[in-house]
Amino acid sequence: MKKILVTLLLCAAGITALAQENKTPEQQEKEFYEAIENQVTRLTEMLELDDAQVFYLDSILTHDYKCMQDEFGDMSAAKVSNSDLFYAVQDKWMEQIYQSVHKILSEEQWNKYLKAGAARDKKAREKRAAKKNK
Repeated sequence: MKKILVTLLLCAAGITALAQENKTPEQQEKEFYEAIENQVTRLTEMLELDDAQVFYLDSILTHDYKCMQDEFGDMSAAKVSNSDLFYAVQDKWMEQIYQSVHKILSEEQWNKYLKAGAARDKKAREKRAAKKNK
């Protein structure tokens, strides 16, 4: 079964973070954009996106993942070690992606996207937020 964008990229981000210690910045950047391209391709096929939707999806993912990556880098440089803070940043950007993708999909595409895992991921973010606010 195809996994949703969020799960795959988050796993890839974690693995990539560990592996990037031995890679040049150019290699890291190339892998970053390849991961986005793979997700755009997968979602294009799964949701049957038109050219405009592909453009917007690529723009959304590139911008938001880059911002998330930059925040993670800033936190790492500041020697932040609290994993809850990293999850908070991750959840913030994943929610941004969720909301942005919703705007570019038709109702049928959105329902398919939710069934592919986005609804489960949204629920997990909400659960973490509720736990944090207790």
